[in-house]
Amino acid sequence: MYGRSSRWLAVAMSVAAMGRAAAQAKKDAMGMGSPSAKPMGAMAMDAAEYTIVFKSTWTQASHPFEYPEAGLVTGPHFSGIIGAAHNASYTLFKPGMMPTPGLERLSEEGKHSPLDAEIKAAEMAGNAAFLFESGPLRDFKDSLVAVVRVDPKHQMVSLVAMIAPSPDWFAGVSNINLWENGHWAASRTVPVYAWDSGGDDGNTYKAADVDNNPKKATMQAVSRHFAPSGTAVPVGTLTITKK
Repeated sequence: MYGRSSRWLAVAMSVAAMGRAAAQAKKDAMGMGSPSAKPMGAMAMDAAEYTIVFKSTWTQASHPFEYPEAGLVTGPHFSGIIGAAHNASYTLFKPGMMPTPGLERLSEEGKHSPLDAEIKAAEMAGNAAFLFESGPLRDFKDSLVAVVRVDPKHQMVSLVAMIAPSPDWFAGVSNINLWENGHWAASRTVPVYAWDSGGDDGNTYKAADVDNNPKKATMQAVSRHFAPSGTAVPVGTLTITKK
């Protein structure tokens, strides 16, 4: 009896297993199979692409103290923006941090080199993932536009642009985290303030080139040029929109 019952039980289990396999195969064919499906969190954490738009708000009306005279070359303008997606192990700039050679040259001359090489070195180390750049902004009716790609390992964005003319002043944002509340943000709009890289000792827009020796730490620019009433006034607005 036990032998016959065992055989019938084995047959029943085999039939049931075949039924489950057939049902799973049907689900897989319909795209409903669970083994290959990504959890919702993993789907949300896939890479995302954003459009970056920088708009100047630096005008004679908002920043009247010694505002530069208009001119095709020497008039007020911004160098092209340069930045990257990155993780918490990379910092483009922050208050109290000494400027890198790349940030110093960007802030003094508007050149992207060697800052671009510094960012690429961070990419090789796994701390940055997507360098982006743009051309300069001379007509403030226009905007600077770039595209950045973020991923689960590089959720933050930082960028800088020289304020010109100036001794070593730049506009920038640092460590904008685009991952919030379990998903990629649809859009972020942030004010962009002026910063003093610490590389030059000049204190007017057209000051002579006098390097700081030793170098000073980067700090927010709060002179009358950028804080006319004692409170810093943004020189631009940055809008980051998910594609």
